[in-house]
Amino acid sequence: MGAQLRVFRRRIKSVQATKKITKAMELIASSRIVKAQQRLEASGPYLQQLTQAISAAASHASDIANHPLVRDPEVRDRAAVLVITADRGLAGAYSANAIREAAGLTRLLNEQGVTVTPYVVGRKGVAWFRFRGVTMGGEYTGFTDQPTYADARRIGDDLLEAFLTPESEGGIDEIHLVYTHFTNMAVQQVRVRRALPLEVVDEVVDSSAGDGLPFPLYEFEPGADLVLDALLPRYIDHAVYTALLMSAASEHAARRRAMKSATDNAEDLIRSLTRQANQARQAEITQEISEIVGGADALASA
Repeated sequence: MGAQLRVFRRRIKSVQATKKITKAMELIASSRIVKAQQRLEASGPYLQQLTQAISAAASHASDIANHPLVRDPEVRDRAAVLVITADRGLAGAYSANAIREAAGLTRLLNEQGVTVTPYVVGRKGVAWFRFRGVTMGGEYTGFTDQPTYADARRIGDDLLEAFLTPESEGGIDEIHLVYTHFTNMAVQQVRVRRALPLEVVDEVVDSSAGDGLPFPLYEFEPGADLVLDALLPRYIDHAVYTALLMSAASEHAARRRAMKSATDNAEDLIRSLTRQANQARQAEITQEISEIVGGADALASA
C-alpha cells in the first residue's frame, strides 16, 4: 500500500505543476487578447480614410473598370489562397479550422477548373502543406501572435506581384484570404474573402442627407488614375493586415479557452487522485491496525 500511495502523490505533484503552467498561459493569452483588440481598433481610422480616398479617386478616374486590380479575368485558370494559421500550438482547433476551410475552398476551385497556389502564414499551416507535398507560393512564419504592418506589406507585395504577372509567365487570376474573424472572446469564425480582383460598387450619394453639407469636390494632381494606382496596393496591404490582426486576436482567444479547459481538467484530475490517495492511505492504516490486533490476539492465545 505504501508504494501505491507514493505513486498517487507523485502524480498529484506532476498534475499540479502542469496546472501552474496552463494557468500562467491562460493569463498571458488573456492579456494579449486585449493588446490585439487595441491594435485592431487602432487600424480602423486608417482603413476608413483610405476607403474614402479610393472612392473619391475611383469616381474621378477615366476608366476604373479596366484597372488591372479591378478588371475580372476573361479566363480563370490560377488562384492564390492566403491561409493564416498559428506559429505555436496549444490553441485548440484554431489552426485546424483554417486549414480545413482552405482545403474546402481548394476543392471548390479545383472543381471549377482553377489551379490553386497556397500562400501560408504560420508554422502549423506550413508544416501541414509540407507534409502533404503541396508546393507553396510563399511561407511566412514568426509573427502570427503579434503581426506588424511590415509583415502584411511583405505578404501583400508578394500577392500583388503574382497577380500582376502575366498568365503566360505563371501569374494568378484571383486572390482569396482565409482567416479567423474575431467577434468576441467566445466567438471566432473562419471566413473566406476574395481580395483581388476588387469589386467596384456604384453608389449614389445624397448630399442633403446627414449634416446637409454638399459633397466635396476633389482635384487630383497629377491625376486621379495615378492616385488610384498608388492607393489600391495600399488597400490590399491593409486588407492583409486586418486579416492578420483578426487572426492574432482569435489565436489568443482560442489559446486562452484551451488553457482554461486544461486547467479545469487538471483540477478535476487532482481531486480524483487525492480521493484515491486518501482511500489508499485509509486502506494502509486499516491493514496496519488489523495486523496489530492480529498480533495481540496471537500473543494472548500463546
